[in-house]
Parts: sequence; C-alpha cells; structure tokens
Amino acid sequence: MALEFTQKITQDIRLTQELVMTPQLQQAIKLLQLNRMELLDRVQEELEENPLLEEVKDSESEEPADSPTALLELTPETVKDEALPKEIEEWEQYLAAHDQPPVADHIPEPAEERTSFENYIAPETTLHDHLLWQLRMGDVEQREFEIGEVIIGNIDDDGYLRSTVEEIAETLNEPVSSVERVLSLIQDFDPTGVASRSLEECLMRQAEDREAPAYVKKIISEGIKYLESKNYPKMARDLGITLEEANLGAKFISGLEPKPGRAFFEARVDYVVPDVYVTKRGDEYVVQLNNDGLPHLRVSPYYRSILKNESDEGKAAKGYIQERIQAAMWLIRAIEQRQQTLLKVANSIVKFQKNFFDNGVTQLRPLILRDVADDIGMHESTVSRVTTGKYMSTPQGTFELKYFFSSAISRHGGEDLASRSVKARIKEVVSREDSGNPLSDQEIAKILEKEFSLKIARRTVSKYRESMGILPSGSRRSYS
Repeated sequence: MALEFTQKITQDIRLTQELVMTPQLQQAIKLLQLNRMELLDRVQEELEENPLLEEVKDSESEEPADSPTALLELTPETVKDEALPKEIEEWEQYLAAHDQPPVADHIPEPAEERTSFENYIAPETTLHDHLLWQLRMGDVEQREFEIGEVIIGNIDDDGYLRSTVEEIAETLNEPVSSVERVLSLIQDFDPTGVASRSLEECLMRQAEDREAPAYVKKIISEGIKYLESKNYPKMARDLGITLEEANLGAKFISGLEPKPGRAFFEARVDYVVPDVYVTKRGDEYVVQLNNDGLPHLRVSPYYRSILKNESDEGKAAKGYIQERIQAAMWLIRAIEQRQQTLLKVANSIVKFQKNFFDNGVTQLRPLILRDVADDIGMHESTVSRVTTGKYMSTPQGTFELKYFFSSAISRHGGEDLASRSVKARIKEVVSREDSGNPLSDQEIAKILEKEFSLKIARRTVSKYRESMGILPSGSRRSYS
C-alpha cells in the first residue's frame, strides 16, 4: 500500500511538472475565449510587438513562391505540430481534476494572491465572474461553495435566479434550508438585488439597502401594479398612504435598478458580429467561419536569412530572431486551433439542433456541454470557453452559441423539450388569448399539457412568463 501511494504521488508530481502553464499555452487557451473582435485586436497587438510577424496583403500573396521578396507563410499546411491541441486538452483535464476552490480554515485565499487558471483566461469581468469572486472571498465551507456555484450558474444576465430553491436542492441532494442559507449570502453580494426571484424582491432589497421610508417598502410589497398605470390617487387610497407619499415613493422606486445584472451585460456586449455563418444548401446546413478582416500572417524570410548568416552580427541577433519566430509560430498555431475548435463545436450544435434550424425555437432540443464535448472529443471546459461570446448567424436569426444549450422539460409520449422551447409555447398561448379575459398561469399550464403534452407546474409557468417580461393575467387585461 505504501509503495502504491508513493508511486501515485510521484506520478502526480510528474504530471504537474509536465503540465507547466507556459506563456505560449496561456496564450493558446486565452485565444479560445476571445470573440472575433477581441481576436482581431489581439492579432493587431502581436503585429505591433513582434517585428518578425507580418500581415500579408493581397498583392504580396500573389508573388511567386521563389520570389526573393516573398514571405514565408505559416498556415495550417506548413504548421504540422500537433503538440498545441494535445497540451491544451491535457491542461483542461488536469484542471478539471485538480483545480478545486481553495478552502483553508474556511477562509479562501485572496483572489489576487491565488494562482487561478481563470486569472489567465478571463478577458473581462462578467456578472458570474463577479459573483464567484465574492463567493471565494466569503467565509464558506467547501460544500457551501459548491452550492453557491450552482446558484450563481442559475442567475441570468439580468441578475435574477431562474431556478427555485427546491429545484436546486433536489439537483444537489441537499436540504432546502442549506440552499436557502447560501442564497441569502449571495443576495447580499454586489450588485444589490442580485439573485432575487421576483421584481418585488429585487426592488425591496435595494430599498432596504438605501434605508428607504416605510411607505416606499409598502408600495413595493403591495402596490407595484399601480406604478405601471401611474394611478397614484388610487394607490394612496388602497395602501393607506398620502398622495405625496405615493408620488415620492414612485419617484424613489424609479431610481432603483430592476435588472441588477444590466451593467455587466451591457458592458460586455456592444454589438454583434457573427463568428460563424450557417446556410442551407439543399437539405443540409453548411457551417462557415467568418474570416472577414482576419489578417493573413507570415514571417519574413529576411530574418530567417540572418539565422544562416555566420557573421558576428548574425550570431548576436540569432537568439532574438529564433525567439520571435517561435512566438509567431505559436500565435498562428493557436489561432488555427481556435478556429478549428470553433468550427467543430458549431458543426456539432447544428447536428444536434437541426430541427431548430428547420422549424424555429419551438423545436429546440435539450443540449448540455457534455453532449457536444463527447461528440467532438474535447473537454467540457473547452466547449464552454469556445461558446462564450461567440455568435452564429442562422436562417432563424443570430444567436450566441450558448443559446443552443438548454435544460430539459419532460413531455408525455415524446422527447424532452428544451426550456427555451417551452417558453416559446407559453408565448404562443398568451399571444392568442382573449385580451378581455387573459389566461392565468394555471390555465396556461393546462393548455400546455392538453395541446403539447407538456406537464409543468404553475410556478414554472410563472417563472418562465416573468423571465420573458410577460405581465400577470391581471395586468394583461384590456377594457373595451
């Protein structure tokens, strides 16, 4: 037993030594997460920093290969080294097995002192990044951290928790009280109001944080419906407050943030440039990368000639030139690996979601990262990074790649449906209701079961309806 233990320790040490996070590997993995515009910026930076790396213009690419001024082209055909993708996959697997949240005496190590893999790859702070950082800094047990990760993973871009505490508890096989305790901790995080389960809860937490007067809290808890119609006299009468308090309360509430995650989302996405295009040819869909504007990179043979120069001047420069050529080759390999991985992931998504491309969102099927990862033979974390911030232009519209990944809702007598598909069904049912007698959430649930064989709880209908910005039945009623 002692011998086996010693051998395992030796193997772990050897693996750790072999998987050293070199600057080149950091660069390769970071490129996986960049969107198209960020990639263009990164390439431009490299062109400015590395004098041996050159962009080939159209006129230069037409020169004959034996031309004395022709440039050496480093393309997928000339770069055959497969070490890069292999090392990336090994590093991903190693991290998945060994990179656990730090817990030392229940106080995680400060993020700025922690040699975290995420410190190398995150190009910018998302809402989830911001919440996870605060969770790491909190005084939490290991299991509480794991519960917190799941809670944060179910918070949408607006900052709302889109799964119930009961659903999370069932998924983790944990008591509801344990999930409630961690949720309460996360709800105290910045931005104020994050992880709320309703608009009222979100506004109330912000009002309490700002020490708002009692009449403001009363309006939030009992009179939100009056704010939309701006019927302040009726609100004052029904809530037992003065008209002045009604007006002041409405003004106060208008200064609160109904979408606490908005700042992170808007800072992250200014406009969308598709990374891949999907077009239909006959009965098949073809995926193409958007390479428009992506520079064609080469290394000038002028510097390669210096390497062959036996003069003292050539020897002095040889070390530097070798280093810069290697850096250029690594960059081109990393870009090629990124493009190949993106293409593989996109093709896999199209294969899994063909019904969506044919018929729209109601045919979106459940899909998780593991499905695509297994299909293309890569690690889940690689698929996650490639799908973050990348967009696909399709006959159905332009979508972030993550859009195609969705949880499942069971259906009687048929395959499961993606949650987004269920939302589309709800929207369809509401669109054809009698505006004078709108459907309640319970009535919508019954129609879904009758027409689409979808049996879901009333509270799930309510949750999905709110996430789409559809008002409750009472607020949808119109009077003729």
